[in-house]
Amino acid sequence: MRSDETISPEEDNDAPVSNLKEVGQIQIPDVVERIYCLSIIGQIEGHQILPAQSKTTKYEHVIPQLLAVEQNPKVEGILVILNTAGGDVEAGLAIAEMLSSLSKPSVSLVLGGGHSIGIPIAVSCMKSLIAPTGTMTIHPIRYTGLVINGHQQFEYLQKMQERINQFIYSHSNISKEKLENFMFQTGELAQDIGTILIGQQAVEAGLIQTVGGVKEAFKELNCLINHNQ
Repeated sequence: MRSDETISPEEDNDAPVSNLKEVGQIQIPDVVERIYCLSIIGQIEGHQILPAQSKTTKYEHVIPQLLAVEQNPKVEGILVILNTAGGDVEAGLAIAEMLSSLSKPSVSLVLGGGHSIGIPIAVSCMKSLIAPTGTMTIHPIRYTGLVINGHQQFEYLQKMQERINQFIYSHSNISKEKLENFMFQTGELAQDIGTILIGQQAVEAGLIQTVGGVKEAFKELNCLINHNQ
């Protein structure tokens, strides 16, 4: 760059956004708010790029944000808003593990849906809420495409399912037996097995802690922050 060239404030502000789109790595700017809001919307995109018409949350975009939250002394807590149909299993589990290992208070709120691999993310926070009309679909791992070495592939999927189940019932009040009963229930989902829980049903099952909305989520998070100080 020549010495007489200058970068306008607009170009400088656009750089982090451009880096986020291209490589998923940015220096998160300093935030003055004590609560950081993270939205996980649409399908969780992992190692495979989803079609352009799909609404996605890319896990390589989420991970730097969580690292920034942990390192930023100005951030005192994180609120996770979920409306996801699920998606990549390993990416979703990685996000859930990171959320559960944060040192700062965290609250999750399921709005619309927190299905499939969205369930571990929903239960990973210190406090979990679901809207009265929010839904959560519990089902086994699905696999599409060509299966090579069927026996080994089955064992891999079984181990992956065990990892997910272990995380869910170790971060919620649902029992292993109840979780598996919901997972393998027949007759509720067309051409599939599983269970749909709506609002209070998810609370009664022990999956989510309480029913509420944005107001209640902020109240819970502020209580956790005050208790943590």
